Amino acid sequence: MVRMAQERSNPFGRVKISSNGSLHSIRREKETIAGVIGLWFALAVQLATSETTYDVLAFKAVGDGETNDTQAFLKTWEAACADPRYSTFLVPAGRTFLLSRILFYGPCKSGIHFQLSGNIVAPNSIWTTETTNLVAFFGVNSLTVDGGGQIDGRGAIWWECVKNILQFLGCNDLTVKGIHLTNGPSKHMTFYHCIRVHVSGVTVTAPGNSPNTDGFLVSASQYVEITACSIGTGDDCIAIGPGSSKVNISRITCGPGHGISVGSLGKDGSTALVEQIFVSDCNIFQALTGTRIKTWQGGKGYARNIVFQHINMTSVQIPIDIDQFYCPQAAGCRSRADAVEISDVQFVDIHGTSSSEVAIDIQCSHSVPCRGITLNDITLKQDGKKAPATSNITNAYGTTIGTVIPPVHFA
Repeated sequence: MVRMAQERSNPFGRVKISSNGSLHSIRREKETIAGVIGLWFALAVQLATSETTYDVLAFKAVGDGETNDTQAFLKTWEAACADPRYSTFLVPAGRTFLLSRILFYGPCKSGIHFQLSGNIVAPNSIWTTETTNLVAFFGVNSLTVDGGGQIDGRGAIWWECVKNILQFLGCNDLTVKGIHLTNGPSKHMTFYHCIRVHVSGVTVTAPGNSPNTDGFLVSASQYVEITACSIGTGDDCIAIGPGSSKVNISRITCGPGHGISVGSLGKDGSTALVEQIFVSDCNIFQALTGTRIKTWQGGKGYARNIVFQHINMTSVQIPIDIDQFYCPQAAGCRSRADAVEISDVQFVDIHGTSSSEVAIDIQCSHSVPCRGITLNDITLKQDGKKAPATSNITNAYGTTIGTVIPPVHFA
């Protein structure tokens, strides 16, 4: 049989196909061309999304713990921030970098991975009398901070001189994980005006008697998740400040410290709006308070839709605490009628021991009483005492569900 050749068009050009209908050759050609196109496409994607690393050592940082590397860090940041590709700012392992008041500005051309594998320390002397931060990020979006390294604020000599170790201001789509903070001069990590924040695996340590050394402060921020962190400080393990909402806190080990707190709110007659705070599956031990809401007299606004659940207390002075008369001893507060309204607060499945007689203390304003307080499945006993723990309730309206020990009588 005479084979007649005929031409047919195809997406890759014109080829000869034999009259017996064999398509093996065109299939092989299609596969070859498609493979080449796929290879080039993959290479183009890799080139477009390749990650560039900016090592602070390449910008003349020394990393001996004695030389001030602030300028080298700023130059490294300038290069990384200007790169249109996703880039890594590398603080390498095995080195200690001395920094003094450094601010990383955004916005950047692309996302930044701040890899803290080495250590950062503050100066071992009083080098400023201003209220400031050791390390701060301002307006940096799509930022990830991780690497297992540590920031040491050398707080014992810095108290009253600086504000925080690590601050994020106006940073959206932020991830912080697996780093260590210690000896903060005041608050260790703060978030202001941030949206979509995820914090995990962070360790914070400071002496139990160190002043104002909160672990985390969240203020004016939304969609914040803090999980699987270990915090031991001289103040709140986690504090939720005004303007915050949709905050999810879980699997926190807290102690020593002042527990997990909403507030303080309403200082100097200010308006505070806090809502949708969810705290669960935490262990709190050897702390001044466990789950706490604290507001100043004279404040305005609200704290509402708050849940504390599945929390174990061990030797906590006041495991459940609502205080609308918050006033540190040195503040010299005067009595005022206004108060931040507290409503729709649930305490669910909270068990353990208190180190004082009063395990549940809810003190609310006569003019703005607390409403919608729910206690569900609560068992708190006085640590090492045969006498039962007690509750102290003033101007609060709510309900109890199931077992509640010590007994609570709402207004």
